[in-house]
Amino acid sequence: MSMMNMYLAAADAAGAGAAGAGTTVGMIIFYVVIIGAMMYFMAIRPQKKQQKTMDEMSQALEAGDSVCTTSGFYGVVVDIKDDVVVIEFGSNKNCRIPMKKAAIQAVEKPDGTTISL
Repeated sequence: MSMMNMYLAAADAAGAGAAGAGTTVGMIIFYVVIIGAMMYFMAIRPQKKQQKTMDEMSQALEAGDSVCTTSGFYGVVVDIKDDVVVIEFGSNKNCRIPMKKAAIQAVEKPDGTTISL
């Protein structure tokens, strides 16, 4: 009988270990889901919001708007072609530089409204 008692005790201990392993796996899955949600709300969502604002600013861009580039230069939009904008810098009318729309950081409309990132 003592051998039978030892066998049953070993079986109970093994069962308790298996239940603990299931709980551990559940906790790991829970933590992975929580970390994934945190990454979404702290990194992906703000980036999508900024991209949406950039797209709206790019669509609202018109000739005659005052702009500030990512380099810090201020100028006036002269012409818009697909993804390229021609900007006139300073009072010198011969200083016109083509650049990508993505290089524009802020737009000020002639009526005074400002759109910026």
